[in-house]
Amino acid sequence: MRIVLCLAIAALLCTGNYTSDAQENFPHILPMKQRAEVIDGLLQEKVKTVLPRLMKENNLDMWVVISREYNEDPVIKTLLPATWLNARRRTILLMTLRNDTVETLAVARYDVGTLFKKAWDKEKQPDQWQRLAELIGERNPEKIAVNYSEHYGHADGIAYTDLQALREALPGKYRSRITSAEPLAVGWLETRTQAEMDIYRHICLIAHEIIKEGFSPAVIHPGITTTEDVVWWFRDRVRALGLITWFHPTVSIQRADPESFDHLRSFSSRPGNNVILPGDLLHVDFGITYLRLNTDTQQHAYVLRLGETKAPDYLQNAFERGNRLQDIFTANFREGATGNEVLAKSREEAIAEDIKPSIYTHPIGYHGHAAGTTLGMWDAQEGVPYTGDYPLRYNTAYSIELNAATYLEEWKKEIRIMLEEDAFFTERGVEYIDERQKELILIP
Repeated sequence: MRIVLCLAIAALLCTGNYTSDAQENFPHILPMKQRAEVIDGLLQEKVKTVLPRLMKENNLDMWVVISREYNEDPVIKTLLPATWLNARRRTILLMTLRNDTVETLAVARYDVGTLFKKAWDKEKQPDQWQRLAELIGERNPEKIAVNYSEHYGHADGIAYTDLQALREALPGKYRSRITSAEPLAVGWLETRTQAEMDIYRHICLIAHEIIKEGFSPAVIHPGITTTEDVVWWFRDRVRALGLITWFHPTVSIQRADPESFDHLRSFSSRPGNNVILPGDLLHVDFGITYLRLNTDTQQHAYVLRLGETKAPDYLQNAFERGNRLQDIFTANFREGATGNEVLAKSREEAIAEDIKPSIYTHPIGYHGHAAGTTLGMWDAQEGVPYTGDYPLRYNTAYSIELNAATYLEEWKKEIRIMLEEDAFFTERGVEYIDERQKELILIP
């Protein structure tokens, strides 16, 4: 399987055109069959190498993931084979730690991919819940972890009906062993394997290239093109490449007018037909999903005025303050430090350098807003309860999302440089997955 996965990754990292209208040397995007091979290879490797360690670390010897079709647990979507787009009927996955390996069974009428072998013969035992109880009894686990959690929606996927049915099916001694799988589920979702990290670089490169294309004369004609035109271009472009977005993109403008920055307005009620003009500072918030991994990127562009060949120094200087805030923040990542500790230290250091910071960084991976350590929210700069107290761990990924405010005398107003770049946190520290924006994109 490792050889197959390496070959698939090698194919992925080739460059070439996906569609006839794609720009030359656009990053290669795999056809669906090869995508499935990569997804399944990544999953098998992770179940074999990461899951046993996580179960041992969290002292959990059994994990039961239960979902019904169209009411999927967020975790089960990461365990299904690539050809399963949803759970089928009631899908029950049973994972049992045995020495250094995890036994993977499906309490279902059929195998769930090649990983989860079917362990239920309906003709012999008509009741699916009773068969699950039999399998649990045969394995006699000390703890039966299921996905319920007060604080992480990602780890709270078991439906009330299924949880009640599980309890009713189990004998009393096993019923009392049911426990929350939260630490295991979060660990599973947040941990990135080396193969996933290798592939992630290519995915972030694709996202960056799409932004460059969207912030170019091929798309934007100052005085004619609106922000909504660009938003829908991003949606169409992503679809044309055979990809999807995990949220609706946004494009906004800051310019020399009386309008002040408003976070709520920037998220929800932007003017729809805002015509892009020379001298505008543009901002995009954009993310794609590919090979079950997500990106989340915010970058800025400047529309040149007649005769200009670069952005005004005051805008580039403001942008560099945003980069400096990134540096202060990422330098404070430490294994075992909580998100709230890193947030407080970074804000203190930024303010000491006369930077007005707002930090709202989140994990990224199987989900855009993923499970793991929260490092601030735009409306919670004092810290975030519980998820902000979760410690940072190596081999995880984050969207380094923040903004730095700067007052511009030239515009008689405060602007925000709003940046977001995906990064890994490893023993080497924080590394941007596909570098980061250091200069404004220029639109002639």
